[in-house]
Amino acid sequence: MSHTSSAPAAAPANGSAPRPPVAKHVPSRREHHGDVFVDNYEWLRDKESAEVVDHLKAENAYQEAVTAHQEPLREAIFQEIKGRTQETDLSVPNRKDGWWYYSRSVEGKEYSIHCRVVAQNTGDPVADWTPPSVEPGVEIPGEQVLLDGNVEAEGQPFFSVGGAAVTIDGNLYAYAVDNSGDERFTLRIKDLRTGELLPDVIENIFYGVAFSPDGTRLFYTVVDDSWRPYQVKAHVLGTPVAEDEVLYQEDDVAMWLGFDLASDRRHLVLSIGCSEFSETRLLRFDDYDAGLSTVIPREEHILYEAEPFLLDGQETLLLTHNKDAINSMVSLVDPSELTKPLTEQQWRTVVEHSDDVRVNGAGVTSTHLVLSVRKDTIERVQVLPLAGVGTPEQASPVEPAFDEELYTAGVSSSDYEAPVIRMGYTSYFTPSRVYDFVLPTAGQPAGQLLLRKESPVLGGYSPQDYVAAREWAIADDGTRIPLSVLRHASVQQDGTAAGLVYGYGSYELSMDPSFGVARLSLLDRGIVMVIAHIRGGGELGRHWYEDGKKLTKKNTFTDFIAATDWLAGSGWVEPSRIAAMGGSAGGLLMGAIANMAPEKYAAVVAQVPFVDPLTSILDPELPLSALEWEEWGNPITDPEAYAYMKSYAPYENVRSVPYPKIAAVTSFNDTRVLYVEPAKWVQALRSASTGSEPIVMKIEMDGGHGGASGRYVQWRERAWDYAFVADSLGATELLSGAGLK
Repeated sequence: MSHTSSAPAAAPANGSAPRPPVAKHVPSRREHHGDVFVDNYEWLRDKESAEVVDHLKAENAYQEAVTAHQEPLREAIFQEIKGRTQETDLSVPNRKDGWWYYSRSVEGKEYSIHCRVVAQNTGDPVADWTPPSVEPGVEIPGEQVLLDGNVEAEGQPFFSVGGAAVTIDGNLYAYAVDNSGDERFTLRIKDLRTGELLPDVIENIFYGVAFSPDGTRLFYTVVDDSWRPYQVKAHVLGTPVAEDEVLYQEDDVAMWLGFDLASDRRHLVLSIGCSEFSETRLLRFDDYDAGLSTVIPREEHILYEAEPFLLDGQETLLLTHNKDAINSMVSLVDPSELTKPLTEQQWRTVVEHSDDVRVNGAGVTSTHLVLSVRKDTIERVQVLPLAGVGTPEQASPVEPAFDEELYTAGVSSSDYEAPVIRMGYTSYFTPSRVYDFVLPTAGQPAGQLLLRKESPVLGGYSPQDYVAAREWAIADDGTRIPLSVLRHASVQQDGTAAGLVYGYGSYELSMDPSFGVARLSLLDRGIVMVIAHIRGGGELGRHWYEDGKKLTKKNTFTDFIAATDWLAGSGWVEPSRIAAMGGSAGGLLMGAIANMAPEKYAAVVAQVPFVDPLTSILDPELPLSALEWEEWGNPITDPEAYAYMKSYAPYENVRSVPYPKIAAVTSFNDTRVLYVEPAKWVQALRSASTGSEPIVMKIEMDGGHGGASGRYVQWRERAWDYAFVADSLGATELLSGAGLK
């Protein structure tokens, strides 16, 4: 059956159901390891083709016709999000050198306005690090606007900032802007004394920008054709950009490159790595021409981060590493040790290895070591005084105490000289809070948490109206899978509610507790939401990740189905009223579970879904493909990896079963998961499904991987997804007493 791709998509005049666009078949043959796959829809990859664009527009028209009745619900959810969000809002000022930096958002405007005001130095450290009070609509005397996103975005289809930096003297401000959603930024430098832009303009840079301490150089990252950051360059202000020095170029296509300034700003720190091992190179600013030195070469296959600092005046390296420690540990090493073979080097242990605690990272201030660890799925912050660290006199760590069971706390910033560290805190029903944690002293050994701000939630929001509980599903192999179960307090355990299961489960990313205004719109309609902390994520340490990648990837999918079974049998929901949702690698999860257990779901929402992984990873020219090998295996060289991926790749395992309602949501300009994957997938699903439920694709014709850029547009996208779920589950009405007050 071979139709043109511009088959009708709107409802025919006689009022019958709208017809989906049918893409023509153009067989394309892919052969690897003796396996032949014939792909009828690969031609949809040509985004320059008018026929492809027309087809995508026809998909949107079909989706609009099928979901038109959801528009009032979408509008209601959008208004609920808007009605709970304090639109005129501001960040807590953050001190850097002699200034407080902060941003404001203004009602009716899409983008933030970045500002600063001079800081005081009175000699009382805690007072000097107490942020000024910023109020909506009230300018602070001396406030300077660094960048008004609304002015910058005018007349542009897209706007996002990919990095900003200020010189230590506070005179120059560098900022990088993306106007298309493709994550390539243009860097400009503003003289904050005059407001004038310098002639230096650098095109096509990636995230990450920093000035050298003396303000004469600017460091930035460049990506290669497959979107991998591979060069760190140095631009000397006032010289032609064409002459910028390549400080370092990483030629291994499976390695990622980034940089930062060390906390005390004496070094530039280059991080090169994949998820399995890494390499750090250092550049001393006081000996710039000596070039880069390597801490531990990649050949040692150690995954580590290194922070150079002065301990009692001695040059020292702080290492967070997995040498003989799958969950990582923290050590100190004298740089002179690095000249010896690894087996002969003397490292001093600061945090020993534990099977129960995953060490995520460590940093320093002038007085303390700051640790990020994960225990019992929860991320925690600990601090240790530098005095005696790495010796028998080392003090015990101090952990700021919070009173909820399920929460997320992390260091959002720390300044080397500051007596405080800035922390973020959130939980499922506590809106994000900003704390300053006063570092422990002899007079205050527990330190002190100072609440600087809690994001206001309007519309009569009360956390007491909701419940978050930790439950456990049992996987096929007996593994206990942690679940976070969220619901409105008035929902009864009488087996009648609707449910939604959400998951991700890749790249060791954890689905940590966080507050979401939009989610309340689902809970207020009686939907019980389960966030499944499945293998492939990082919630229970490095093993949890290792057991859900490469040749154990299917654990991710079966864990999610086990979470669904838990919900179906929990007594909360009617088993026929369960939906599933996930995005990106979580979209691959959606495609896999739709093939494996379509009968368990009433609806599936797959956001920017990675549903054709084999085709993508077999093409080393495609964005990020080589970096994916350490996650999924390398199907190009390894027949076993190929066969295993082939056995679960959603697009290649579509079968003749009644599929549930499915929505694939994507963006034309997404560089990470190309629109062609969901475009092919929905065609395959429609032609195979023996059921009558609609399968739709919604494509944003000018956003990136995160969707569109303005906040109102993002709220509308979230409202679309949630309305699709609520409508599919017959949960469109607010519970009695719930909703905006």
